[in-house]
Amino acid sequence: MKFYNIIKYLFILMLLLGIGGLSVAYYFEQQIHKAVNLETATLFEVKSGQSSKQVLNKLKTMDILTDNIGLQVRLKLQPELANIKAGTYQLLPSMTALEALQLFVSGKETQFSISLVEGLRWQDWLVSIKQNSRLADKEYIDNQVQGFIQSIEYNSLEGLLLPDTYSFTAQTAAIDLVKRAYQQMQVYLQQAWFTRDLDLPYETPYDALIMASIIEKETGVAAERPRIAGVFVNRLKLNMRLQTDPTVIYGMGHDFDGDIRRKDLKTATPYNTYVIKGLPPTPIAMPSKLAIDAALNPLSTDELYFVSKGDGSHQFSVTLQEHNLAVRKYQLNK
Repeated sequence: MKFYNIIKYLFILMLLLGIGGLSVAYYFEQQIHKAVNLETATLFEVKSGQSSKQVLNKLKTMDILTDNIGLQVRLKLQPELANIKAGTYQLLPSMTALEALQLFVSGKETQFSISLVEGLRWQDWLVSIKQNSRLADKEYIDNQVQGFIQSIEYNSLEGLLLPDTYSFTAQTAAIDLVKRAYQQMQVYLQQAWFTRDLDLPYETPYDALIMASIIEKETGVAAERPRIAGVFVNRLKLNMRLQTDPTVIYGMGHDFDGDIRRKDLKTATPYNTYVIKGLPPTPIAMPSKLAIDAALNPLSTDELYFVSKGDGSHQFSVTLQEHNLAVRKYQLNK
């Protein structure tokens, strides 16, 4: 009878321990499936060399996790959860503690973006890149760009980077973004070159890029770009000067104060197409895909002139007489 009681008590004790163990396991399971303590999406950085335990402690210190013991227990059961990857991650209010840890293991970092806008110069883009707080090594970008330029066949990055919105992870080197934009331009330019009209006054794809940059600066009306290109192509074929103001402005550099004077049109610079014949030596801005397409597939036209109407669009003319009338109508009378 005494032995029976001992067995009974042992059974009860084991049952209580089992229930207690299940209760503890249930508590820990509840904790890891509990939502993180956030009201809005929050960026969290896992630094290189940090262990999963250090990351969990940091999350608790930041009060993002109210308890990290449950996750530490789960790490014992699932050692693969310790294989976290350095990076910047976005934690969401709807995310559970376990999902946050799984995110660090996945390496799916938050993507940031920067828009490199068509029609701007390389120097404008450089300012935008330097001001982006998520890009790294910006203090070295000038020297790195010079080294990169030496590795390619051009003397400047002007016109050589494709306008687009580029995604990147935090602490991506700024020079890597520049190289991506360069490669994207090379790919698009080469593809467009192979589908070009054959009767064009360009010797190389770079010539087409120069023309595209001029077209980009001449009009913001997408539908006009092929027509603008047609006029410039006609002038080149006839050995006429392009006589386009954006090239003059580019050649003036910092001396441009917002106004072009008669003396500016007569001042010789490598970019003053009122003085030089043919194309300037480099692009004058970053051209869009549409401008490149226009340069390589211009509208077939007899027109040789155009003048701004003042609303962003242009009046096109075949003869100088027609052009002079249009100038008086849209420019001189104002």
